[in-house]
Amino acid sequence: MARKNLSDGVVVIGLGRFGKSLALELEREGIEVLGIDASDKLVQQLANRLTHVVQADSTDDKALRQLSVHEFSRAVIAIGTDLESSVLTASILLEMGISNVWAKAVSQSHARILTQLGVHHVVRPEHDMGQRVAHLVRGRMLDYIEFDDGYALIKTQPPAAVLGKPLAETRVRSYYNVTVVGVKRAGQSFTYATPETVLEEGDIVIVSGERDAVENFSDET
Repeated sequence: MARKNLSDGVVVIGLGRFGKSLALELEREGIEVLGIDASDKLVQQLANRLTHVVQADSTDDKALRQLSVHEFSRAVIAIGTDLESSVLTASILLEMGISNVWAKAVSQSHARILTQLGVHHVVRPEHDMGQRVAHLVRGRMLDYIEFDDGYALIKTQPPAAVLGKPLAETRVRSYYNVTVVGVKRAGQSFTYATPETVLEEGDIVIVSGERDAVENFSDET
């Protein structure tokens, strides 16, 4: 298959719901994708939507090399239910020397095995989304992203105590142990927050900090 520069593209192996969504989004962003799945049915469904999509066994080293997978620098293993195929595929990609391998895990033990193999990034989409929605449901947050070390970024409405005066005077950092990163006024775009920024009722803010701290800030009224 003729390509401009394989190292700029992404291999997506496994074209179920997660892999399909990921591959299509990458192509929408202008990134060349090679989609691979063992199911000819799934491949045919995406034949007119992905630039390169082929039916192949991802546990077959020779098949992957024939597709020039080893020339890519980024690969995503989106195989879900077939644990053996997921692990074997990861092992092959790592042996090929692909520098950035992502893999979907369906359980904690699956994630542990992939990590022990040396997979660079292990994700658990359903688990992570469940956690995210739980945080949104329980409080006033409008959006929530948590990182591995307990650090979080949220979108929320600011509490009344910080309205009407410059952020520097509210002592948000020392009192709430959070940082107001950005602010959005009705009808306007997000802008970076500064010590001189004055928050008003109806504003939306982006706040960063430890998980408990940002949750407490969002729960203030």
